[in-house]
This record gives sequence, structure tokens and C-alpha cells, in this order.
Amino acid sequence: MTATAPAPARSVPRAPGAVPLIGHTLKLWRDPLGFLTSLRRSGELVRVQLGTMPVYVATSARLVREVTVTQARYFEKGRLFDRVRPLVGNGLANSNGDTHRTHRRLMQPMFHQQRLGGYAAIMSNRAEALADSWTAGQEIALEEAISEYTIETLAETMFSADLGRPAVEAVRRNFPVILKNMLIRAASPRFLDRLPIRPNREFDAATARMREVIDDVIAGTRRSGRLDRPDLLSVLLSARDADTGEALTDVEVRDQIMTILFAGTETTASTLSWAFHELARHPEVERQLVAEIEEVVGDRPVTMEDVPRLAAIRRVLDEVIRLYGVTLLMRRATAEVDLGGFTIPAGAEVAFSLYALHRDPELYEEPDRFDPDRWLPERRAALGREDFVPFGAGNRKCIGDAFSWTEATIVLATVLRRWRLRPQPGQPSPKAAASAMAHPDRVPMTVLPR
Repeated sequence: MTATAPAPARSVPRAPGAVPLIGHTLKLWRDPLGFLTSLRRSGELVRVQLGTMPVYVATSARLVREVTVTQARYFEKGRLFDRVRPLVGNGLANSNGDTHRTHRRLMQPMFHQQRLGGYAAIMSNRAEALADSWTAGQEIALEEAISEYTIETLAETMFSADLGRPAVEAVRRNFPVILKNMLIRAASPRFLDRLPIRPNREFDAATARMREVIDDVIAGTRRSGRLDRPDLLSVLLSARDADTGEALTDVEVRDQIMTILFAGTETTASTLSWAFHELARHPEVERQLVAEIEEVVGDRPVTMEDVPRLAAIRRVLDEVIRLYGVTLLMRRATAEVDLGGFTIPAGAEVAFSLYALHRDPELYEEPDRFDPDRWLPERRAALGREDFVPFGAGNRKCIGDAFSWTEATIVLATVLRRWRLRPQPGQPSPKAAASAMAHPDRVPMTVLPR
């Protein structure tokens, strides 16, 4: 039997609704989450036009795995990462080939279990301080409170206390601007890349401020001569490659720090904000979590050893990040590659959305419904390993996934033990806004004692 030859890329089904000259750009700008989710109805591989540039979107778990694992050797980071390069340079998120492998090997020890224990103590202390800062009946902007927590916690693990304050302030001021404009930059037609349109101006200015501050912190840490401290920056500056003995340059250190700041703030803050929102809507799930926390932790602070025993919290976090995950990732083909029965040429942009993938009705029953029980062992076993990839897959899987899960678990356990968070009366429900994650636009809550 003769195998069917792959069809040319021009035969890939095109998403409906393209407009001459600008293609699908307006649809993607106006409703990115709805547009990306709709593409699955057009096929496993769908052509989207960003202006005159075609982007081939893999919509099935099978093809996403092809791009990220099975045929990963034929892909490098794509346009999305080119457009955020002013922010993260050649950090882990952006680097390719030998550079990526070398830097990942250098950074991996920073996220080993032993170091996570030290970070967990910082996370727990700050979570206790967050819970202590609230009073019964207080109305809070939860997304802001959680974002503040994640920034402060990440800074305390990354920088020595005496040098890190400028970095904290810079992240607080500039990262919201960067996140707001990131997806617009990536989804813009190429002819807009160098034009001084507002998203480009705001992104570039915020990025320049961030890089300047981090450069100053690195220089100050070097001048201090104390590189034996446990913070991530000191560890990066003193790290040496086991094979070559080479150290990272200051520019390489800055790129890695910016990458960790970028990846470690929005992901955890968004996940926690959505988790508290969903628990307020599902008090029976919240009661299960509180009972588990009382059994496992009791009245003492949450520790690293508690995290794997809080299985119900893990199910809630898995369900939240399934529903509100990474908006868009892109790869660029480095050689001609067969994908989904089509021949994709070298240089072509291939994209996929974990947010859309994890809402695929072919994978998940009632995919838009919050249901932590879908992660009970007997139900999770029915999913393929490629069907749920919240932190990516293959050699590009997020290096800090255990850090993020540990932090989110500790915060939920600490806060839920003491407080019930409920929506403020008369306030609209949060809406998912697309940037790196599908984060909530606002989560107004009232704090009530447990």
C-alpha cells in the first residue's frame, strides 16, 4: 500500500473571517481567546493570516506534541519570542540549540528539591504575612494583592534583600505594561514591527526601564563580593559549567533573571486569582480543601513537606490552569517538515494555544466547566500525556514548574485556613484577558473569617 504524499502548505485549511491586507489580525486583537478556541473546528492544522504572513496553528494534542517533542529538532523559537527579545534577550525562553542546553544545565540545580525547601520557607512566611494583613469584612482587589505577593516573594528568592528593592518596584510598575502589549506585538503584521505605534512604544519603554534596573542590581551584587548567598542572582553569578568551567556573562545573567521574573509573576498570580474566584463559586469544593488543610497542616505554617500531601489543592490548581492557561506559543520551522499531512516549509511560523488545547471538547467532557474531580487518579488516567501540558513539553518544558506549584499550594493552604473570600456584591464577574496567560481583569473580593 502506497503512503499518501503530504499536501503542500497552501492546502492547509484557512480560518474563516480573513480581511484583505490585514488577514485575521483584527479578529485576534479583538477576541484572542475566542478566536484561538474556534480554530479547532476548522481542523488539526489551520492557516491564520497575520497581514500577509501565514501562521500554521496546530489545534490538536497530537500535533502540539509533534511540534514540541516528536519533531522538536526541526523547530526553533518563533515570532512571538522574537518580539519579546527586547525583554528577555537570550534567556531560556528564547535561546536555541547549544546555548539553551548549556544554560538550562547551569540553572537546573537552582530548582532542585533541596533548594525548593528554602524557597518554600520564604513563600510560607510571606503567605502568612499576606493573610495577617487582612481584616474581617475588608474589601480587596484580589488580583492586585496576589500579584504583589508573587512579585515580593520572587524578588526575595532572586535577590539579596539589600539590593532587590529597586527590582521589585520596577517589576510592579512595568510588568503590567509589558504583559498588556506583548500579545498585540506578536500578532501584528510584520509591517507594523518598526512603526512607533502605541503598543510598540509602551512595550519598548517599559522593557528598557526593566533592563536598566536589573543591570544595576547585577553590578551591585558583583561589587558586594558576596556571591555565596542562596538567592538566585548570586547563584547565577557564581555558576560554572561542569564541562567547560565557563561562567555566564552579566548580559546572560540579566536575560535569565528577566525570563524568570516574566515567567514567575503572571503565571502564579493569575492561577491563584482564578483559584480563589472558582472556589468562591464552588463552596463544596472549598470545604473539601479546608478539611484537607486541617488534617494535613493544622494550625502551623505550611511547609515543603505538606505540599505533596495536599492532593485536593493540586486538583484545583490543575483544573484552574487547564481553564486559564498559556494563550499562545510559537515555533519556526528550521527545515521542511511534515505536519498533520501537510509539508510546512522552512522558515514558516507554527503556533499553538495551550488555553485552546485544554478546552478541546474531544479531550474534555464539558470543557468550559470547573471540575477538579476530573483530576482524580481514575479519571486522569484516561487522558494521554499529551492532552494536558500546562508547562509545555519536551526540552522546552518550563524549568520553574515545581517552584510555581509549590508557591500556589502554600498560598492557597495558608489563606483558606483563615479566610473565606467572596465576590463583592454588585460587582461583575472577572473576565479573562489575554497576555502570556488568560489572566483575570479584576477580582474584587470581600474577606470573611473562616
